[in-house]
Amino acid sequence: MRIISINVNGIRAAARKGFFDWLAEQDADIVCIQEIKAQVGQLEDSLFWPQGYNCHYCQAEKKGYGGVAIYCKKAPDEVIVGFGVDEFDSEGRYVEARYRGLSVVSLYAPSGSSGPERQASKDRFLDTFPSRLARLRQEQTNAIICGDWNIAHNEIDLKNWKGNRKNSGFLPHERAWMDKLFSDEFGYVDAYRVIEPETEQYTWWSNRGQARENNVGWRIDYQVITPGLADKVQTARVYTGQWFSDHAPLTIDYDYSL
Repeated sequence: MRIISINVNGIRAAARKGFFDWLAEQDADIVCIQEIKAQVGQLEDSLFWPQGYNCHYCQAEKKGYGGVAIYCKKAPDEVIVGFGVDEFDSEGRYVEARYRGLSVVSLYAPSGSSGPERQASKDRFLDTFPSRLARLRQEQTNAIICGDWNIAHNEIDLKNWKGNRKNSGFLPHERAWMDKLFSDEFGYVDAYRVIEPETEQYTWWSNRGQARENNVGWRIDYQVITPGLADKVQTARVYTGQWFSDHAPLTIDYDYSL
């Protein structure tokens, strides 16, 4: 089972940069997309409904903002849009494809980098989302939560960690939350680190300066899995051969059949 996750920073912009041409060659079973920045009515072109996939979009109420999507080769038994908190559901941050024994989620967690108000919203997300994480583990045997979590967990996960200790995305309380996520408290596993425990690999680069050219990046895009899938992770890779947005696609193959 191959799963791809990518924040496209505008799905129409990514399409113009060749994203769907690339995707057609990847043989992915499930594709999780974040920050589509479009209403479904703006995606009538067949390009946005790739042949062979069941496509499910979750748009934000605000035009040109947020939104997630999930493409599935095998039709899900159920699709869940939102996780029950109006503040975040209105921003189009969660869509879940549910199968017997497995849920796959496309998640776009809030960023707090634009100011105190957005950081406060992000902190409310960190307070409320664990209840959804707990319900997933109660209701499903396995779960994979793919997306832009907007937090770099450890020093290895961003190039300039010393200079970012007071910045959103690497704040102490955010990192402590990730510690809980990947501990017995929340009970999840960082799929990439299962097989790449020491690789300095980033998934997002600022558009400022020469961040991409100098590989001054952050690893903030994850596939977060329940422990029963840890020994199913076969390969994990970040694709930087083409640029569809300021994020790179994260592809993980699992020894698992839907």
